[in-house]
Amino acid sequence: MTDTLLSITGLNAVSDRDSGSPILRNVSLSLGRGEVRGLVGESGAGKSTIAKALLGILPRTVRVTSGSILFQGRDLLKLPARDLRDIIGSEISLIPQDPQTALNPGRRIEAQLTDGLRLKRGMSSRDARLRALKLLEEVHIRDPERVLRSYPHELSGGMRQRVLIAAAFALEPKLVVADEPTTALDVTVQKQILRLIRGLQEAHGTAVIFVTHDLGVVAQICDSVTLLYAGKVIEEGRTAEVLTNPRHIYTQSLIAAGPRYDRPDAGLTPVPQMVFEQLRREIAASEEGGR
Repeated sequence: MTDTLLSITGLNAVSDRDSGSPILRNVSLSLGRGEVRGLVGESGAGKSTIAKALLGILPRTVRVTSGSILFQGRDLLKLPARDLRDIIGSEISLIPQDPQTALNPGRRIEAQLTDGLRLKRGMSSRDARLRALKLLEEVHIRDPERVLRSYPHELSGGMRQRVLIAAAFALEPKLVVADEPTTALDVTVQKQILRLIRGLQEAHGTAVIFVTHDLGVVAQICDSVTLLYAGKVIEEGRTAEVLTNPRHIYTQSLIAAGPRYDRPDAGLTPVPQMVFEQLRREIAASEEGGR
């Protein structure tokens, strides 16, 4: 990591569907070039909202009220729609969560991999096809010719996810947002996909924001981590430091609640209610102080 690629500062967002209730609370984080940062938290913590705000795909019912998202010095929240479209897909790309719904069931894999290459890079159909074959080889898909001719339903879940990873890295973006890309996969395939993403990231020097609810995944792939609760950053830092020496009681409780592979017979320890009560007090105090 040599310099800052992405800087999110004071990001606040609300849900208009829920009478303006806060979804993101003064979120700030930065990402260096070539860095892998995990956004981790339970459902509703705000991690996917941050990713969608970055990609410009927030639902209509969610509204950013303040803050900035600087990507290479340009505030993505203030860019005209046309300029944002030029950046998304070419310089920032997405690995979606569910390969079953992310791929168009009525189009062959070749069309779905080559469209961006032709439209954003101006490649000929022949050159785009050759690039697509190389991409499938990079994600370790056997018989890429057959896969290009296939429809999504003809591939396994793991292969569909590999296709999405190939698509995300196709235009050699500077930043890839991985939105829980292993959630729908079994444990064995999950490990393969994590190694694959990390390998491509290192080979291309790409920065990655990895959205997940799993601290075990964070430990495997992330250089740094931001822990969220109810839209607020609770703790952040280098992954090894946060996982071995957590400062906040919530982080400590989450780590303690995870399975112990060195003690497979040990039961799980739920996060104590007093921890959530402390979190609510901290959030209330921060909002009171911000008025």
